[in-house]
Amino acid sequence: MLRGDAAGAAAPVTWDQVPAFRMATPHLDRPAPRSQVASVVADACGIQAQVMEAAQLALRVRLRGLTLEDISRALWQERTLARVWCMRGTVHLVPSDQFAVFVRGSSTRQVGRLENWRVRAGASKEATNHLVAAASAAMDRPRTRGEIANRVRASLGWPIEKGGGRGWGNPADALGFRLGRSVVTVPDIAWMAAYRALVCFGPDEGEGTTFVRPDAWLPRWRDLPLEEAEGALLRRYLRGFGPATVSDFAAWSILTVARARQIWARVEDELAPVALDGRTAWVLRGDVPALKRAKLDRSAVRLLPYFDSFLMGHKGRDHLVDAAHYKRIYRPAGWVYPAVLRAGRVAGEWTYQRAGKRLRVQVRPYVPFDDATKDGVRAEADDVARFLELPEARASFARAR
Repeated sequence: MLRGDAAGAAAPVTWDQVPAFRMATPHLDRPAPRSQVASVVADACGIQAQVMEAAQLALRVRLRGLTLEDISRALWQERTLARVWCMRGTVHLVPSDQFAVFVRGSSTRQVGRLENWRVRAGASKEATNHLVAAASAAMDRPRTRGEIANRVRASLGWPIEKGGGRGWGNPADALGFRLGRSVVTVPDIAWMAAYRALVCFGPDEGEGTTFVRPDAWLPRWRDLPLEEAEGALLRRYLRGFGPATVSDFAAWSILTVARARQIWARVEDELAPVALDGRTAWVLRGDVPALKRAKLDRSAVRLLPYFDSFLMGHKGRDHLVDAAHYKRIYRPAGWVYPAVLRAGRVAGEWTYQRAGKRLRVQVRPYVPFDDATKDGVRAEADDVARFLELPEARASFARAR
């Protein structure tokens, strides 16, 4: 049992203080200067980047005056950001100097799933390790799938075969190698290597995606032992999403609850319980004063894109969106819809499309918007247009649902 588990031992906090605190760390209350891209990604606990434009828009809302070029430079020239599989088995942008925190810290469940797959496929551990090692050795610089396949074939002498790749948009005849009864494609192999902190994405070129070893690509690369990475990930999570529970951390990271409890127990002395509507949650002890001081700006309006990390930090989401609208934001197959955030809660949904040189933003409120809220949406729409390098935006509002 975690110390302070009884709500009576916890300091009371309010539902005004909690969203104010949660919005402050990832800079949703006050966007940071555009020069702080990597530190903002760290504060946001990574930016989901399965859809790259969504990731770019998630950074836009947190960084004042950000440009697409700023993001490209951070990823591919300065390399202060890395793109890699980590939390929830999905692609994220993470700060390069904390690569191992996010990747190793969220790895154990994925590693377990890969081991289960290996057994079911009838692949030996030795052959699997040889394939991953050969592929990683081939990624001494950003290389395409074809380049990696050819170098693995030269290294191991295995024939290249074709099979269906994992993930969105992968072809049914991707290049790969046979392990047991299955053909694993180059992206499959990269995914396997990612959770050993051996692979990240390189820039797109030629036939598309490239992969590269982080130690060969990231100037500030530093590996960490597993338990150290897990503890650092939990601290980072609580700094951004506290107050939270073990179940919240497990859901956000996709670690098993049992593993999340083990990590939690290791840093227990650094945690403080707080009481919220009769329930107990935890924050880092050093963050209690900031939580108690936090004040909610009820006028703040933000346009969050698909898969925004702010919407995925907790197992339960009733603090974010009313039950009547839950399925409008959290849709099938893991899709998290763009949301209008007002005073820390989802007040509607939005979409956009380019129409010539104009950005058209369509907003569906869940409650009637007053003039100030509409003005806030229009200001956000104007900034989205600026960011996407369009000269103007036009926002339209449907009737409240």
